[in-house]
Order: sequence, then C-alpha cells, then structure tokens
Amino acid sequence: MSQAIWTIVLLIFSNIFMTFAWYGQLKLSQMNITTDWPLIFIILASWGVALLEYCFMVPANRIGSAINGGPFGLMQLKVIQEVISLTVFTVIVALVFKGEPIQWNHIVAFVCLIAAVFFVFLK
Repeated sequence: MSQAIWTIVLLIFSNIFMTFAWYGQLKLSQMNITTDWPLIFIILASWGVALLEYCFMVPANRIGSAINGGPFGLMQLKVIQEVISLTVFTVIVALVFKGEPIQWNHIVAFVCLIAAVFFVFLK
C-alpha cells in the first residue's frame, strides 16, 4: 500500500509542475510579465519547469508500475494520472486563474473520469 500512496503523492507533485509548465506562462502573460518575451524564452522556461515534472513523474511510474513490483498496471497508472492531472488543473484554475468558471459539464466530465477509474480497476 505504501507504493500506491507514494505513487499518488509523486503524481500530484508532478502534475502541479506540469500544469505550471503548460499554463503558467499564460498567467505570466495575463500579469504582463512575459508579454515582451520571445516565444523561444517562454518555451525554454516551460521546459525548465517540465524538467521538475519529470523528476516526480518518472519515479511515480517506476514505483507504481507492476513491471517493477508496484501495485498498478499501465492502464491503471495512466487513468490515475489523468484524474490527478485534471483535478490539479481544476484546483489551480480556481485558485490562480480566477474568472474561469467551473460549469455543470465539467462536473459531469469528472464523474465520467471517476467512472473510468472504477472500470480500469474492475477485475
């Protein structure tokens, strides 16, 4: 069970960095910090943040994978990662990008993701 918890914790941290690597530059642009930056600088800064994402993602997959003695199959790892990714993304959007409303169809999509987790773990 410890491997499962470590996998999930590492995936959460990984997805925090991933979300900032992909969308943080939009917030910086919104704040007029990077509006004059050439696109290549924004890409390189995002790659730097994404490197931190990989420092958490790779160990999470190695610890969690049944290939290495972990508790999860590859499909299970991927579905868990997607649910964590969208959950982290939603929390960051709600806290950092105020003004992006969460609508009913977003909630229905989350319910479908939870169903995906259920089905991927179904024996």
